[in-house]
Amino acid sequence: MNIVQTDFAAMSMAERVRHFEVEGYVLLPALIDKHQVARLSAELADLPMNAADYSAAQTSAATPPQWHSRAVAELIGHPPMIAFLRELMGDDIVFTRAHFARSHPGHPGISLHTDGQPYGSSIFDWEGSSPVMVRALYYLHDLTPERSPFRIVPRSHISFHADANPYLRYESHPGEVTICAKAGDGLVFAVRAFHGTHPNVSDGPREMVQYGYRPGWAGPVQPIPEWDPELVASAPQSARPFLQSRNKADWKWELENKPKDMKTYARGIDPQRWA
Repeated sequence: MNIVQTDFAAMSMAERVRHFEVEGYVLLPALIDKHQVARLSAELADLPMNAADYSAAQTSAATPPQWHSRAVAELIGHPPMIAFLRELMGDDIVFTRAHFARSHPGHPGISLHTDGQPYGSSIFDWEGSSPVMVRALYYLHDLTPERSPFRIVPRSHISFHADANPYLRYESHPGEVTICAKAGDGLVFAVRAFHGTHPNVSDGPREMVQYGYRPGWAGPVQPIPEWDPELVASAPQSARPFLQSRNKADWKWELENKPKDMKTYARGIDPQRWA
């Protein structure tokens, strides 16, 4: 394993954005405390789980965890994570999904893959077709080299080569790096980056809660199911601004070459935004 030794805690916000945009991921250390970690584990202990088709040791939530656990729902709008996402994507942020995975001892590891397919897929449905999207992970256990640490191929999200076809999967890659996150750490990555996990050869499980976010303009190419209005109404107040329509988009086919009131500056595309 090529274990990442970067001091992410010492990074400024601009440096974190730069690391994400260039490398395809960034670690946000100690984003939740031990009490939040314990509460998440307790509230998710009885969540119905399904085994993966390739291993009974890899299980994932049978139902959306944000409607089962209040703690999971509250994290949708977790201020430290949202602060980073706003810097990365702007103020209009749409929450697209939540996922909970438990990797038991004997889990063989997740193949290198992407979570974003521009024409949809049988695994990610049309949600994965959004042109700009991130995954935000919270770990509930320390990731040691033996306990299914996260792996990613840096910069694979910006490749134009056919080898970066987002419908491909790889068993491994010599350029991949491994992130041994701690319980409570947050990890954000671009869905077009090839990523996966190592096997769990430890004597304990590895649990992780995952969230999907995108800018408001970047809707899916085909409609996806909307959130149940009653569930949204009962969600924590902090989560509701992000529980917008999952089909929200801001684009149009008819464009003008010279629209009125064009701006002369936009910070989000400023080459100096990393300074």
